[in-house]
Amino acid sequence: MTSTPSRPRRGPGREPRRRASLLRPVLRRPTRRRPAVARPTSGWSPEPVGPAARALPVLGEPDRWRFGGSAVVVVGLLLVGFALQFIGVSQVSEVRDQQLALDSFRYQLANATAPVGQTGADGRLIEDGTPVAILRVPAIGLRSVVLQGTTSDVTRSGPGHRRDTPLPGQSGASVVYGRQTAYGGPFRRIAELRRGDVVTATTGQGTARYRVTDVRRTGDPVPAPMAADGGRLTLVSGAGLPFLPDTVVRVDAELLSDAAPTPAPAFGYSSLQPRELTMAGDGTVWPFLVLGLLVLAGMVALFAVGMRLWGRRQTFVVAVPVVVAVGLFAASQLTLLLPNLM
Repeated sequence: MTSTPSRPRRGPGREPRRRASLLRPVLRRPTRRRPAVARPTSGWSPEPVGPAARALPVLGEPDRWRFGGSAVVVVGLLLVGFALQFIGVSQVSEVRDQQLALDSFRYQLANATAPVGQTGADGRLIEDGTPVAILRVPAIGLRSVVLQGTTSDVTRSGPGHRRDTPLPGQSGASVVYGRQTAYGGPFRRIAELRRGDVVTATTGQGTARYRVTDVRRTGDPVPAPMAADGGRLTLVSGAGLPFLPDTVVRVDAELLSDAAPTPAPAFGYSSLQPRELTMAGDGTVWPFLVLGLLVLAGMVALFAVGMRLWGRRQTFVVAVPVVVAVGLFAASQLTLLLPNLM
């Protein structure tokens, strides 16, 4: 019978070594892992300070240059858009406004409700922009609806009647302002008129006929005083280079037909505001212009950030119509600062 060889006994010094080797993994000091740092991408700062910093990345040097370039491009496009709007789109806008004013004035004439003085049937002053006459000058092909008021806002839609003067066809000196070039330039050719040319004006009191007596510029002698029952119509516009008028031209025409009844005036020249005088702009639009430019600047900043966080195509679809609308609003306010005879 063979005996199984017995395993050699371990010495007394080996058992503690085994226990120490078993405990070594447990007693090993845990290693500290360094927090992962995002690899820097082009144009973005890799310094995560907190949740807000990770949600809104900081612009790096390349993107700052891109953002500055985008801002310059937007400002340039805004100026180009303003020029196109003032030179081209304004002509279409004036034609639309004139058509609407003509339809409204024809309706008032048919219903005998057209204004015949500084105040209406209710005793209140006529609002600026209300149609008051139809002016015709066959010698230069002029046919325009005259609106009440002479501010830049009113003359964008057509010639404006100075509120302190009687309406055309009445006794006294009537004054009508018109633009030289912008917004249709209805009075761009009045300096071509000669003595004897006929001017007609249709109001709620009928049609009055005038004859041109003089064409004068700033510094020329004023016309002679009128008779007690006489009437005179003065057409006023800018003169000089297109969009750069340096003087004012006036065309005087004497009333040939009988003067219509003239209501008592409610106010005089001293009651006019500075923005209603010749070559004056409308300074009351400054707050709206500044607001429009601030909103436009904010939209440009959001546009640049949105292209990074959201995507170029999505940002263009959403932001471009808004930026165009705000830009047109700012451009329209800027045109009101320019002279009312330009």
